[in-house]
Amino acid sequence: MNTNLIPRRELGRFLALAQGRFENGEGPTQMFSRAVDAEWHQLLATPGYAAFSVEQAGAVLGHRESNGSGSVEWVTAYEEAYGPLPEIWFTDEQGEVDEEALAQYRETGEVVAEWECAPVPGDSDDAEPGSR
Repeated sequence: MNTNLIPRRELGRFLALAQGRFENGEGPTQMFSRAVDAEWHQLLATPGYAAFSVEQAGAVLGHRESNGSGSVEWVTAYEEAYGPLPEIWFTDEQGEVDEEALAQYRETGEVVAEWECAPVPGDSDDAEPGSR
């Protein structure tokens, strides 16, 4: 697989999980990967985002700032649908892997992280283009 497609694939999976959580009345889906988030921000700035979101999640999901830290609640749902989280979830925008966080996940099955944004139902985006 072309490694340039991995962040886009993971973004699609993330949006699908987020929509499922919205439909089930569950809490927000925290975006903790800087690499996947960078792909999200890039795609949000294009006319193709709405179609991508509908294709992946069945609805257009917007973006909002949502700073936080702690346990990432959707990991189990991801694993049930797709298997273990791939390395890209522990990678920053420059391609550097947080080896410590990745090792902790592989040992415990849990992700403890910080995040700056989350999806919301609808196509609103309260972040300025290019902002984090």
